[in-house]
Amino acid sequence: MSKNRHKLRPRRRRTEEAAARKRFIDYPRQGRRGVRRWLPSWRLTGGTLLFCLGGAAGLFACVYASVDIPDENAAARQEANTYYWSDGSRLASVGEVNRTIVRLSDVPESTQNAVIAAENESFYRDRGVSFKGILRAFASTAGGEETQGGSTITQQYVKNTYLSQEQTATRKVKEFVISLKVDRTKSKQEVLQGYLNTSWFGRGAYGIEAAAQAYYGVPAKKLDPSQGAMLAALLKGAELYDPSVSRSNHARAEDRWKWILDREVRTGRMSQAERDAYRTFPEPRRQSVSTGLGGQAGYLVDVANKDIRQRAMLTEQDLAHGGYRIHTTFDKGRMERLKKAVDGVLAKDTDPRKRPDSDTDVQAGAASVRPSDGAVLALYGGPDATKHFANNADTSGVPAGSAFKPFVLAAALQEGVDPAGYYDDNGKLRTAEDSGPDENHPTLRQALTSGGNATYVRLGREVGLKKVRDTAVRAGLLKSSMAELEEAFPIGTSTPSAIRMAAAYGTFANGGLQNDPYSVTKVVKDGASVGGFESRAKARRALDKDVAGEVARALRDPDGGSWSAGRTGDQDRLNSAWFTGWSGDLSTAVTVFRTKPEGGPLLPMADLGGEEGRRGNAFPARIWADCMGTARP
Repeated sequence: MSKNRHKLRPRRRRTEEAAARKRFIDYPRQGRRGVRRWLPSWRLTGGTLLFCLGGAAGLFACVYASVDIPDENAAARQEANTYYWSDGSRLASVGEVNRTIVRLSDVPESTQNAVIAAENESFYRDRGVSFKGILRAFASTAGGEETQGGSTITQQYVKNTYLSQEQTATRKVKEFVISLKVDRTKSKQEVLQGYLNTSWFGRGAYGIEAAAQAYYGVPAKKLDPSQGAMLAALLKGAELYDPSVSRSNHARAEDRWKWILDREVRTGRMSQAERDAYRTFPEPRRQSVSTGLGGQAGYLVDVANKDIRQRAMLTEQDLAHGGYRIHTTFDKGRMERLKKAVDGVLAKDTDPRKRPDSDTDVQAGAASVRPSDGAVLALYGGPDATKHFANNADTSGVPAGSAFKPFVLAAALQEGVDPAGYYDDNGKLRTAEDSGPDENHPTLRQALTSGGNATYVRLGREVGLKKVRDTAVRAGLLKSSMAELEEAFPIGTSTPSAIRMAAAYGTFANGGLQNDPYSVTKVVKDGASVGGFESRAKARRALDKDVAGEVARALRDPDGGSWSAGRTGDQDRLNSAWFTGWSGDLSTAVTVFRTKPEGGPLLPMADLGGEEGRRGNAFPARIWADCMGTARP
């Protein structure tokens, strides 16, 4: 019986193997036990791979056949962006397309080479798409290195010319297929010409001709190799590489410019001798704005666009495509009052002909913010946005001086320091319970508004400069505007903008609740809201309510006025003057300084306005009072 059973086993195995051969897919594998039963055979693995490849090829063939090249420029039609005052009336309309089509022969070969080196070195060899380029860009980006773009020039041309800028899988597939077809139907010269005429270079410039004019004031055919390399750097992202925007932008642009020139040498598109001739970064001209945005309109649009980019994650290029209806917080009446106050005080109290060495090149910046929610109601950015584009209301670079001291006091109060305390002759901080100070020892409260710089240098050091900085940032100042933490830090070496100063003082007025300043209430495109501007973050607790109230009392007008303010004074030796304060539900910051129209360091203010100007410190206070409708402080 046992022998017969052993004879049956081989027959059963052969039967199972025959059954397995009859199964179309032998999985789990018959005739195998344990782990081997679940390991696919080479035949199954190979068959599956071939099936997938065949399916993918069939799917691609279907997609390729179904996707046609759209009408050229069908997606390039642009509308104006319209901006509205808070009352719904029209503020400005921006949107004329800044593009001039040029032939490839009108673009210097050196500029063409710079673009190819920067974006797609294999342009003349590839089929319109490049898997290698995508992998190379990913690897280089992961390593923090400079890169070529992941998309080919053909792909970017297709996106610019035929498709939208949305980042979706469907759009990417269409871009890939259309790029293959465009490469078959157009010459490389046609594609490169189209790419150079449709690319975004920032400053409202579409195409190489508009970019050459915007950055260097010359037609594209007059660009030298160095300028061409700088413009090629912008193709990686004009918002990050326009060198005039910020110091960090300038550093990125210069590094990218060097990399492009060096890459041209490595790829044989420029000789080393020619490269050696370009070692100085080609600084572009200062940015200008449309003549339709003269006066304060250009500054208002600038601030609104910045708010949109930060809160809705729309890029400058998105906005440039147009069609947006942008509703702002700007109050027309407040704007007129603020402008009238600035222009009136500077016209009345400065005399460039009488005092040419002290009363020329005077600049002012101002902003009014509603503390209860952070709405920017008015601002003064300069005399005219078409002539002085730097927005004095929203730029960093003007030291705050003694107007910064309330943040030092707030930091001290948070640590339990007595505002009625004072420093004795030995430099020790006494409390109000000690013997009262004599007239030579002002209290912390008194020293806030009547000189007392030495007192606040000591106080800042004792509380801790880092705590002072953190308190100022929590109140609403930007960390990027904070100065180095050194001895003079508590008395205003930091350089906040007027908008941020007004908003941060608003935190004191608002019982310690902080609101970020904002200027856009709604953005609409094609009838639908964009970005969710209608809902805003709730106010954050930045300071204890009692602390904010004590700072507010310390800043209160000693003559019984209904306003609270901090200012720079005679003890400040900075080339700037500030007056920041609030009355009712409006916080306004005003700064006055001197600088050349082309920029550069701040100029001395010691004799500005003569004796009545008090080192220029009188001007912000006068502007503030005229704007706020209060008695002059």
